[in-house]
Amino acid sequence: MSSNPAEQFYDRISHAYDLIADGGEHVARERGLQLLAPQAGESVLEVGFGTGHSLLAIAEAVGAEGKVAGVDISSGMKDVAAKRLQQAGVLDRVSLIVSDVPPLPWEDNQFDAISMSFTLELFASETIPAVLAECRRVLRPGGRLGVVSMATVADGDPESVLEKTYIWMHTHFPHIVDCQPIPLETVVESAGFEITKQERVDLFTMPVAIVVGVPQ
Repeated sequence: MSSNPAEQFYDRISHAYDLIADGGEHVARERGLQLLAPQAGESVLEVGFGTGHSLLAIAEAVGAEGKVAGVDISSGMKDVAAKRLQQAGVLDRVSLIVSDVPPLPWEDNQFDAISMSFTLELFASETIPAVLAECRRVLRPGGRLGVVSMATVADGDPESVLEKTYIWMHTHFPHIVDCQPIPLETVVESAGFEITKQERVDLFTMPVAIVVGVPQ
């Protein structure tokens, strides 16, 4: 058994994750993929693939000539995702890896696009720049990064009661509330990406940021 608490947690909830969280997340996740717009024949990576919903959509978008890869910390999530992909008949075009990140276990310049949904904010603040640097490294010239994340409120906007409670819970009980709202637009730009598309949506009164960026 792994000694990593995060891996143990996601292994335990992998078969129930869609009931726990996906009901609220799927709208933002699907919009993020629409903005990233994977194309037929592309090579696309998902970091933090979870139960495989986005992997399936990406595999269908890139088609039989495309390639899809995914990395996740949880072997339980890999099992659930692989079953979903197998049932859809697209597992042959998807490579699934269980690994800690960073680093990303690929060589430089491998992917046309990278997708992350409700994953970047799970990393410690000091680790996020290294994650994004790894994304830049494995993207091909002209490649694009799409990120969906719980976000800090925009300047001048009030925090909802739920947002304040969520931040307080993460600060005091990070083993229960493991993600943190982040200033996604600023974080992505600081990592050397030019944002080409951006939107914000609400998840139960909490802001979710969606961005697509290209390396500068």
